[in-house]
Amino acid sequence: MDYPSKISAVVFTQGCNFSCPFCHNPDLVLAGGDPLAEAEVMAFLDKRKNLLDAVVISGGEPTLQKDLFEFLTKVKALGYPIKLDTNGSNPQVVEKLIEAALIDYVALDLKADLPDFPNVFLSQGQNSPAMGQKILRTLNILRDRNFPAEFRTTCVRPFITHQAIEKLARLAQGQIPWYLQRYRPQIVLNPHFMAAHQDQPTDQDLIDFQKLAAPFLPCRVRE
Repeated sequence: MDYPSKISAVVFTQGCNFSCPFCHNPDLVLAGGDPLAEAEVMAFLDKRKNLLDAVVISGGEPTLQKDLFEFLTKVKALGYPIKLDTNGSNPQVVEKLIEAALIDYVALDLKADLPDFPNVFLSQGQNSPAMGQKILRTLNILRDRNFPAEFRTTCVRPFITHQAIEKLARLAQGQIPWYLQRYRPQIVLNPHFMAAHQDQPTDQDLIDFQKLAAPFLPCRVRE
């Protein structure tokens, strides 16, 4: 199943332990709005289980949800393959989901150089070096298990540079594909921060990033 090109039902979760200034889902990060009732979501999935290819669990950060295992068990009972989108901050949860056969594919965001993880991404009380190590552990879990997965990076300055791309490529090297995505400024979590960084990577920069990463792992620019 080609998850990167086929998207079916997407279940969004609210709340996030990151506050990336370029985030395009600020309402979910801040847990604003009224969530759908679980019964309504399950009824939707049950009615369409012969029409949809898979379910994507996104966010926010899904691994923060206390009832994630229970919910995914119910989705699995309907016969759906499940893709998990995650920032990698809870490797123990990702590992348990894999061991319980509750997910079939993982998309791991690599947002910045992991050894020098940006403080601006984190809320107060979180430790940047420790967070970088947690994300690296998630990466290694996926790679060591040869689990169906992809890495993905929104190419946005000041966090993604040629140097950061090369460092991340060396950390992630292997056979898991890495998708580079364009930054889209229309809706962001921190407009004031991003207004000070308007010199963003060009299409040619993304091609150059892809060439830098290619010796280490499969790397593509996502349209």
